[in-house]
Amino acid sequence: MKKTPQHRNWISRMLLPVASAALALAAVLLPAVITTQSAQAQTFTDLVDFNGTDGGNPAYASLVQGTDGNLYGVTPVDGTHGGGTVFKISTSGTLTTLYNFCARHNCTDGEGPYGALVQAANGNFYGTTDGGGTNGAHYGTVFKITPNGALSLLYSFCSQSSCTDGSGPFGGLVQATSGIFYGTTVGGGAYGYGTVFKITLSGTLTTLYSFCSQMITDCTDGAQPWAGLVQGSDGNFYGTTQLGGTAGAGTAFKITPSGTLTTLHSFCSQSFCADGVQGYAGLIQATNGNFYGTTYLGGANNAGTVFRISSGGTLTTLYNFCVQIGCTDGQGSSAALVQATDGNFYGTAGGGSEGYGEVFKITQTGTLTTVYNFCGQQGCPVGPSAALVQATDGNFYGTAGAGGVDGDGSVFSLSVGLGPFVETKPTAGKVGAAVNILGTNLTGATSVSFNGTAATFTVVSSSEITTTVPTGATTGKVKVATPGGTLGSNVKFRVIP
Repeated sequence: MKKTPQHRNWISRMLLPVASAALALAAVLLPAVITTQSAQAQTFTDLVDFNGTDGGNPAYASLVQGTDGNLYGVTPVDGTHGGGTVFKISTSGTLTTLYNFCARHNCTDGEGPYGALVQAANGNFYGTTDGGGTNGAHYGTVFKITPNGALSLLYSFCSQSSCTDGSGPFGGLVQATSGIFYGTTVGGGAYGYGTVFKITLSGTLTTLYSFCSQMITDCTDGAQPWAGLVQGSDGNFYGTTQLGGTAGAGTAFKITPSGTLTTLHSFCSQSFCADGVQGYAGLIQATNGNFYGTTYLGGANNAGTVFRISSGGTLTTLYNFCVQIGCTDGQGSSAALVQATDGNFYGTAGGGSEGYGEVFKITQTGTLTTVYNFCGQQGCPVGPSAALVQATDGNFYGTAGAGGVDGDGSVFSLSVGLGPFVETKPTAGKVGAAVNILGTNLTGATSVSFNGTAATFTVVSSSEITTTVPTGATTGKVKVATPGGTLGSNVKFRVIP
């Protein structure tokens, strides 16, 4: 029987070379950071509860906002054929199932999507499934799906002898500035411990790196990357592994587009694993150029950490979870962070005041505040494990893996008072490159500028503007003047020479 991610998590934890007693001692030796409950006004809305027939357990993959303003996501189980679904949901809560996996014999169309979707510049969405495909039920796929739900299989893993091309792509894809997608697999590769790969829009896959190439030294280059990659402003890709490294507790790494890998940090390299253990979550690059992430275990209280790491590998632990009695400040975060328009980071974790998970905010200097505690009452969403997404209306949207009316998980929104903005897709490009601008209430827009340089544009809908990078543009914020006011981009658009 194929091992589920829950089984894999349990196995990984059992293999960790970490002594809980030593970590408990570290809690005494290391200073605590006290958190406070948020006084910030916030509104939580349970948008939709899954019931099994429309999918279930949407705990692992974050949502993505499409150019039509809707949110798109996946569930790894249930649906018509039991293999999971692709869905879209409006910001007001109207759910549409776009595709049910395992619709084809032996699940050759894929089964069990756990990674977030990515919308490419061509308007289609691309994603991965952990299982299914044409080479057996256990190896996984890369797929394309249109906004209307037409699915095409791009690649089935384990197409090569001994699965040297990888198997089990648990994380999602990232589209590089070149237009090519990059991703990871948990298993397969030359040594059986996962890969980094690239794949074209037409489905040509190239394995860039096989983890545990340093097997003779216990996979010091890392093993089993669960999360996807992020492309840094330097053009390289950054990610994490949940095993391997010098202590077997996972790594943070950098890899060039051509496949040269550098281990930036091996977790549990500090006394009592004060720097954290197991990087299940991927990294994000903040506006200051540094990368931020979480660990599932380790830290002062063996409950995980929030950390900052430079592109050169200097790691700083910003916060140790479970400082408070009962872990009311959270524990065991397996989700990537998101940097919001206020400059702070938001994330999800287990624990919380009621023990059913929380949403937290953390500043760039490490002050953590609980924003929302998931409740334990019947019908409440519980178990947030995926990253949040801040939509262009300023609100956060996320998923809970369990709870809700039928116990199959939910999609929720959370408003903390942040205003609307615009988002560019992509976030970097050369002069003349096509750019989609995503926003809300864009009808009637009168101007678009790249760091002050005016651009020609077309209003496609109330949620989308198309434009090109104008001659003379420099790196900076994109601004759109609308009848309701001027909206700025959430991050600087980087003009590539």
